[in-house]
Amino acid sequence: MSHSPAPPSSSNSGSSQPDTLLQNEIIIEDHPKDTLPHSAESPSSLLHEDTQSTMLPYDRSRGRTVHIFDASNRNTAIGGLILTDGVTNANLYAMVEIIVIVTSKFTLQNESDVIVEKDSSPLQPGSYYIHVLAQLEPIEPFQLNNELILCRALSLQTGTRVQAFRDSVRLRDRRCVITGREYFDDNNWRGFEAAHIFPLAYENHWIEHNYGHWISTPPNGEEIEGGKINSVQNGILLRSDIHQLFDFYDISINPDDNYKVVCFTRDRDGIAGKHLDQRLLDHPGRPADQLLRWHFRQAVLTNMKGAGEPVFEHDFPPGSDIVGSILKGPKAASRMEFELFSRMATQLDLTE
Repeated sequence: MSHSPAPPSSSNSGSSQPDTLLQNEIIIEDHPKDTLPHSAESPSSLLHEDTQSTMLPYDRSRGRTVHIFDASNRNTAIGGLILTDGVTNANLYAMVEIIVIVTSKFTLQNESDVIVEKDSSPLQPGSYYIHVLAQLEPIEPFQLNNELILCRALSLQTGTRVQAFRDSVRLRDRRCVITGREYFDDNNWRGFEAAHIFPLAYENHWIEHNYGHWISTPPNGEEIEGGKINSVQNGILLRSDIHQLFDFYDISINPDDNYKVVCFTRDRDGIAGKHLDQRLLDHPGRPADQLLRWHFRQAVLTNMKGAGEPVFEHDFPPGSDIVGSILKGPKAASRMEFELFSRMATQLDLTE
């Protein structure tokens, strides 16, 4: 497997690896060529991607305690993870299969060259090496996954197209489905927010790849107000601060591991390793597994591949030059596009 040289990144004293490890982690280019079937160009191109970046983004690789290597190149990490509660050996295997495209069977070995079993044992901090089993042909065993990562920032949405969505999510959940914080039936919803699993700003992408076929309610075929992307099955009710983490891919839900909550940053809320409330899973209008799986893949790629994707600033004091700050920040075009479409899509159907 070949690797391009990696630019230096911030060192981290909290990692179990020396500073030189993080300095070698690969920075994935902003817009790699899409290779998976559901990859696509973003809805439009409003700005040039080569806008100069002067803001220093939060480094997602900082604080990693798990580092992933191609066994044939032990000097350059291809990814890593901030280890939190609930992550197992089997989870790491599944995450590796997301960040790389594997064409044959492989094993993970630890720093002592001992094969890590694909089981429910808690994952331990350290370095892990991908060993591809012997092949008959001399071909590259795997490559980094260039699946499209949809740029996302905090999305507090109000408007005519999302009001019915919000009301439906509130009526179904009546609690933060991750922390368990309950609504007291007093018409006081402060501190609760209805979160889209797939972001409304990318409705064109949703339609182009027919994600709406994952929506099964209402069963009588009745049209959903605001379109299928505003179905209750594309939403969950979250505590406001948890909504921020979900939108930034700092946390996600793995539907293939009993709906376990996975934290990709340090867990300040004691939610890592918990599972979604069974009452939600028993509801006929429960979130679609495929959408939760999409979000989980995005979270893995955003946080674990290379040095990770940039984290956008969202707290702009009154009087701030918000547009100017965004234009000076990382991935300026994608961020501006998201901000524009996330606001317009709450009022207008931009797909017509």
